[in-house]
Amino acid sequence: MADAKTGDAGDAPAAKRVLIVLLGAIGDVVRALPLLGRIRRGWPSAHIAWAVEPKSEPVLRNHPWLDEIILFDRTRVPYSVFPFLSKVREGRFDLVLDLQRILKSGVISRYSGAPERIGFSAANTKELNHLFSTRQIEPQTEMSLKLLQYQAFGDALGLAPCPIEFGLAATERERIRARELLGDAPRPILGVILGSSWPSRIYFPESIAAVIRGLASANGSGPGLFPVLLGGPDDAALARAVAAEMRGAPMLDLAGRTSLRDLVAIFPECAAAFGPDSGPMHIAAATGCPVVSLWGSTSPTRSAPWGFERFALRGEIPCHPCYLRRCPIGRECMHRISPEGVIEAVKSALRERAGRTVDGGEAFAAHPRTSAGNPS
Repeated sequence: MADAKTGDAGDAPAAKRVLIVLLGAIGDVVRALPLLGRIRRGWPSAHIAWAVEPKSEPVLRNHPWLDEIILFDRTRVPYSVFPFLSKVREGRFDLVLDLQRILKSGVISRYSGAPERIGFSAANTKELNHLFSTRQIEPQTEMSLKLLQYQAFGDALGLAPCPIEFGLAATERERIRARELLGDAPRPILGVILGSSWPSRIYFPESIAAVIRGLASANGSGPGLFPVLLGGPDDAALARAVAAEMRGAPMLDLAGRTSLRDLVAIFPECAAAFGPDSGPMHIAAATGCPVVSLWGSTSPTRSAPWGFERFALRGEIPCHPCYLRRCPIGRECMHRISPEGVIEAVKSALRERAGRTVDGGEAFAAHPRTSAGNPS
């Protein structure tokens, strides 16, 4: 590893034990998977661990490129802190990659005792996080795709570029459960992503229902799509509101009935999906499901799902993006995303998918920069 505080590591020797620190958001963890794959490809014999919180752990569970998951349960703080940090220290890591860029992740990185700790530059961190790293990557343009910002760590390590891939796939048992959940739902299926961790991002039930109705009938773009509502327990009320707007029209409501691992198996069964900025949106894209994403308080310039950036629809309003969890003006940005625009974007995604055929089968690499497969 280079001794310089910033810059490229060049042809660095392989680290033997690597810890990735990225604790929180589901979408962030999904977008860091290509970095994991790049490390695994470059250093096939390395032991790679990931420090993560329980809400995002299912994304990493049984992942073929990862050796170890170290859980930090912040709901049990302070009781969970010392056992977690002890587990990190016992890992005897020689390299830590701090992708979180806040005080908490900096403390974890430093407590690991790793001699090499790489983080973001001071310009891209909060809470003096950069003081805990021994070296920082080059400053990143703040409004650039997070996935590519994470890839900058691979550049700093001197790892060869490789195709962007996620390695996110369901087990056979999970695929069987997905088929059981979907039951006799007619194909093709439209995945309707309901919720988001920020109330300001959520689309309206009447608008969601309008999109569903507009895609339910057969047309020049193909057969009608059967809607399957997807969300957590907190999205059950929104699902009921959508059902009320549908006035008894056929649909399957799975809100509150699926886990993140279920979604990994369900999205490949969908012809397309749509919904707001959320973790499930990124899971859909990572599994190859064409997704139309809806953007109000946050920006697709920074967070659009990889491979489907061209199907990102934003609410054109002067205050976009505000990055407020709660909107003081009634989510006017989301109102400005018309159901008609969403319908046309989904039809466009379907036409593109129908035209992408390889040897009689469908190719799921939705972007020329993406490819499927195991990098190891």
